[in-house]
Amino acid sequence: MKIIFLGAPGAGKGTQAEIVSERLSIPTVSTGNIIRAALKDGTPMGLKARAYIEAGELVPDDVVIGIIQERLAEDDCKNGFILDGFPRTIPQAEALDAMGIVIDKVIDIEVPDETIARRLSGRRVCKNCGNSYHIDYKKPSVEGVCDACGGELILRSDDAPETVLERLAVYHEKTEPLKAYYEKQGKLFIVEGQEQVEDTTALTLKLLEE
Repeated sequence: MKIIFLGAPGAGKGTQAEIVSERLSIPTVSTGNIIRAALKDGTPMGLKARAYIEAGELVPDDVVIGIIQERLAEDDCKNGFILDGFPRTIPQAEALDAMGIVIDKVIDIEVPDETIARRLSGRRVCKNCGNSYHIDYKKPSVEGVCDACGGELILRSDDAPETVLERLAVYHEKTEPLKAYYEKQGKLFIVEGQEQVEDTTALTLKLLEE
């Protein structure tokens, strides 16, 4: 099965992709991970990407698409795969179609913006060991102090409320139109994200079995 996971940053699509990957024994292809792998392996597209990254520029679509194409041609993708973080825009989706890759299902994890903002801006990370906590869902024994190593818990810049709102705005402008794109193809399926990860997973797996 060939699956795309959509969802705003913080909606939990990455977690669902990992769980489904393990359940179906197919790889998750994450844009960030494969770009890093292409850079490390020195693939032709990886070398192109390196030139942009070293110049402090965004990797353009044609290079990202080339890296995706290289990855999907590998043996472990023959029986299916999960795309997480690609496509992000309509042109990227059109490029995927142009490759002749037929996607079976596009699963959109829907979570309200206010819930995402609360989830992300409430995260706290240990400066020393990287353990993650949450001011509502996973509180440390002592406020501001890591249970594991006693390090200081901080709010990452990516999780600052203003940054979260900016990321959500970009998602709504650039990526959310993909819902209509795949709905027209009859491939879009929506999962309402739940408070508990396992409840969202149950809905996702039920949808895939249909």
